[in-house]
Amino acid sequence: MRVNENNKDIEQGPRTDRRRTMGRRVGVLLGIASLTVPLSVALGTSSAQAATACTAKAGPYQKQAEKFLGRPVDGKQSTADCRAIRAFQTKYSISPNAGYAGPVTKGMMDLVGKQRAAGKNPNKAKKCPTNKGRIACIDLSRQLSWIQDGKKLVYGPVPVRTGRNGHETRTGAKRVYHRNINHWSTLYHVRMPYSQFFDGGQAFHAISGNVWSAPGSHGCVNMRTADAKKYWNLLKNGDDTFVYGRKPGT
Repeated sequence: MRVNENNKDIEQGPRTDRRRTMGRRVGVLLGIASLTVPLSVALGTSSAQAATACTAKAGPYQKQAEKFLGRPVDGKQSTADCRAIRAFQTKYSISPNAGYAGPVTKGMMDLVGKQRAAGKNPNKAKKCPTNKGRIACIDLSRQLSWIQDGKKLVYGPVPVRTGRNGHETRTGAKRVYHRNINHWSTLYHVRMPYSQFFDGGQAFHAISGNVWSAPGSHGCVNMRTADAKKYWNLLKNGDDTFVYGRKPGT
């Protein structure tokens, strides 16, 4: 080893040779890997960074998606259309998120449309009690839920997925009676994060997938994680819930 005028070590001899040899080996391995797998995988790039390219094919609900997203409505898929559709799919956990306007994307857009229409007055029809104080309302007909305190809207409305045909979410006045932030269903063998039970085995809880996806839950009120977490922070044991309406198709 010698020292230069800036007192910085400069490696020489066997160490340098070993490093050069290792560098050549890594280069060869990456070259071989690139022949058999995508370069992103060979380099350890995340799956999000190596996302599937946008589809050039127009889906059966292309015009509806374009209208919903404020795009020019021509029924033809463009790069900008695909990016807008894919951004919506990513936001609402629709998989695959390749920008194809299929039935799940259309269904979720319809649900978000109902959420937007409800605005800041989801209880306009006054079907959820306003004399209970803090209460979580579930409208099965619109597949929306919100929390209100008297007549004051506290949170929501948010899109939800309730029970499928034969496993309907039961209607009526209920109360939160058990909470488990990391609940595991021994019946269905799935995680139910931020579970708040209000009627038998039926509960508010988060799911990782899309909240529109058919046919529905086994009775629980499925929510996006951010919404389920907010409900967890706003509700407590003993708080009222009220379920009304009828889910389409049940």
